Amino acid sequence: MTDKNKKVYLINLITVILVFVFLTILMKLEVISNYYQGLLVFICINIIVASSLNLTVGFLGQLALGHAGFMAVGAYGAAMISIAMRDMALFPVLQLSISLIGGGMLAGIIGYLIGLPALRLRGDYLSIITLGFGEIIRVVINNLKITGGAQGLSGIPKIANFTNSYWITVIVITILFALTHSRQGRAILSIREDEIAAEAVGIDTTKYKAIGFTISAFFAGIGGGLFAHYLAYLDPGTFNFMKSVEIVVIVVLGGMGSLTGTIFAAIVLTILPEFLRQFADFRLLIYSFALILMMIFRPQGIFGTSEFSLNGFLSKPGFFRNRIGKGDSKGGKS
Repeated sequence: MTDKNKKVYLINLITVILVFVFLTILMKLEVISNYYQGLLVFICINIIVASSLNLTVGFLGQLALGHAGFMAVGAYGAAMISIAMRDMALFPVLQLSISLIGGGMLAGIIGYLIGLPALRLRGDYLSIITLGFGEIIRVVINNLKITGGAQGLSGIPKIANFTNSYWITVIVITILFALTHSRQGRAILSIREDEIAAEAVGIDTTKYKAIGFTISAFFAGIGGGLFAHYLAYLDPGTFNFMKSVEIVVIVVLGGMGSLTGTIFAAIVLTILPEFLRQFADFRLLIYSFALILMMIFRPQGIFGTSEFSLNGFLSKPGFFRNRIGKGDSKGGKS
């Protein structure tokens, strides 16, 4: 690691800590009410789930439309593990960690079993199959007694809050960033750019597709587990097709292949519906119209495939860093 990289990582770490301290102070002073604290938790959950999908859609280049299904598997898996540990008198952080990892691993296993045959297909066929599997997962959960069926699952320990949600989000984004910049990440990006060329140079495309899809499902399960432990109740109807569409919209709006864009879009699209509640009759119309305009004038998303560089912002006028590949022709290098 070079001195320049150490400086960048240190600046990012300090910024993350300062943002957390700032928000915590506002909460202590009751400037941020309990309602908006809950909104911040949902922002964290949406960032985790959308970033995990971006690994499949943006970095791997495979359109998946059933991501809410993996979120549901992680949510129910983590919830049932947590309920089973309720009498063990564990520290809440430990209980939450074990539950999230368990739920994430369950979602990852399901993702691998679905992804291995599905990812042999391409384009529209893949999106249709993932959509079908997402609905199958929801229907199965809806008909199992162990999950509470259509009545939902209650009695989940409410141990998720802004603090652990924030730091779990930071950890997930850090892992995904490190993955996309690793040797395996370069292989995944090469599949997105040209799958035939990637196969020609010896990359096992099926293997790396399965790896990317499994990791994506794992982190979707983490987000689902946080969702379960914050609401303390799960309704299978929550994880329907529209939930998958909402996640896809966040990824597309932020930029497919940009973690920074996903974070920004998740914040905007979580807050925007709340601010539009005063226009209840026109809220969905305004929301849809804004997305249509975005797709017409900026189809590559807000950030395209570029990442926001805080170090570049502080030192140079150009603060977007292009990713490897075709990238966004309008992004400048820091």
